[in-house]
Amino acid sequence: MSKATPSVMVVIPARYGSTRFPGKPLVMLGRKPMIQHVYEQAAACRVVTEVLVATDDQRIKQAVEGFGGRVAMVAGDYRTGTDRVAGVARMFDGEYFVDLQGDEIPLQPDLLTDLIEPFIKSGAGMGTLKRTIDSTEDVHNPSVVKVVTNDLGNALYFSRAPIPLVRDDASRGAVGGVHYIHLGLYIYRRDTLLKFASLPTGRLEDAEKLEQLRALEYGIPVRVWETTHASLRVDTPEDVELVAEKLQQFDAIKKELEGLKPLHVR
Repeated sequence: MSKATPSVMVVIPARYGSTRFPGKPLVMLGRKPMIQHVYEQAAACRVVTEVLVATDDQRIKQAVEGFGGRVAMVAGDYRTGTDRVAGVARMFDGEYFVDLQGDEIPLQPDLLTDLIEPFIKSGAGMGTLKRTIDSTEDVHNPSVVKVVTNDLGNALYFSRAPIPLVRDDASRGAVGGVHYIHLGLYIYRRDTLLKFASLPTGRLEDAEKLEQLRALEYGIPVRVWETTHASLRVDTPEDVELVAEKLQQFDAIKKELEGLKPLHVR
């Protein structure tokens, strides 16, 4: 008898209010709001059971329902996106919950597969992804979160600072195999997610404004896997035009490649 398929719910926390960018989930990128781009990529992932947008705003609820997405109103003053995902976990059954930030747009559904499949096999409680940084500008950009891991693949630290500092490199440039970006998605076993949400805000978490540091401060290991799949991130209004342009370019390339696929002859 085969083992039942694991229950994996992707939750996309989406707030309308934002200090730097109010209404960000609804900003139009081409013909679709950003939240729809994120939702559709998650829904296309073959190892995802269901996708849900968690919000407290009627405008976002209406937009998600407008494109046929599933949405839950999760009211309350949540500290972070993960705390809102924990609110969803208290409302719905499920073994595994993925927190996919609404401003991190996977360009391919396999980005999520690169996290979900090894996580389920690993028995870890919390996991996330990293990708090699090849841009010196990204190393020094505080909006680009960096991660350092140990030989077991567990996170040592996450920071907005350019870590690790390569002391003998006067150029302070990106170094392959040393500098990694941390991507905006996490996966949790239900018990670990609820434990995480029950903890007080950590000092490092508050200083860097990075929720994942709460896990490290209170002794929850964070397993990190590497992906080569691309994603696009929108942090400020200035990012919108460039991200929309890149999405359009990616869609054009994808359609061209699909047109080159050989026909199957019976």
